[in-house]
Amino acid sequence: MTVKHALNIVKMKKMKQEQIPLTMITAYDYPSARLAEEAGVDLILVGDSLGNVVLGYDTTIPVTIEDMVYHSRAVARGAQHTFIVTDLPFMTYHGSIDETMRQVRRVMQEGHAHAVKLEGGAEIAHTVQAVVQAGVPVLGHIGLTPQSVNQIGGYRIQGKDQADAERLMADAKALEQAGAFAIVLELVTEQVAEAISKELAIPTIGIGAGRGCDGQVLVFHDVLKYAPDYREKKFVKTYADIGEQIRQGISEYVNDVKKRVFPGEQHVFAADEKVVDGLYAKGKVEG
Repeated sequence: MTVKHALNIVKMKKMKQEQIPLTMITAYDYPSARLAEEAGVDLILVGDSLGNVVLGYDTTIPVTIEDMVYHSRAVARGAQHTFIVTDLPFMTYHGSIDETMRQVRRVMQEGHAHAVKLEGGAEIAHTVQAVVQAGVPVLGHIGLTPQSVNQIGGYRIQGKDQADAERLMADAKALEQAGAFAIVLELVTEQVAEAISKELAIPTIGIGAGRGCDGQVLVFHDVLKYAPDYREKKFVKTYADIGEQIRQGISEYVNDVKKRVFPGEQHVFAADEKVVDGLYAKGKVEG
């Protein structure tokens, strides 16, 4: 079996030049990371979306640096031959550079990530530059930025008017200038995302940003419909419904136990008759 080798940021840029799309999916634990690697994805994102799909929060805002380090470390154990990017969570990179570097250090040293992802455009370019200069690859993220959902008024499509399109282009160029190795474009109109992708020398990775990006990323739980209350999303294509399979499987297990069908003969271990006789003999009371 051929051993898979992790991509690096030089190879990713070359893939853009050769028009080879990048594939990225989120993962949050050992088994999901292991399966994603075996399926052949180029990059794994340990996203703070784990707040929504794993921890049960309504937004990503409650996610802590401890959450990210813990899940990143598990993913790294599962995907030892895949490039892993881990999100810096809400308000961990908006203070001093020293404080930001402490959070970055934890993600890299304790979480074993290969890169970090920061949400924001020109306003965080100086932070991106400092992190890159410290030797840490940075994946940018513009368009819909979930950590700012309360400020931008909900999960709204970005790049629908001229001013917004120009802002996104300026943000993308600022991040590229700051040293980001790639940029995620989330919920951006297809035309604007394509224009940005053509303008930049670094790859763009789209999620709900159309066909003109240099790669695509989706959430693990969306691709596989792995959720108890899954909601359809226009920009997602689901490839399996394991949520229903899990629900059905557990239901059948419950029914089998209730009906005493499980365990069956094939699931039990037998002891020698002498062992059983000895147990009963010891339990008898001598008269």
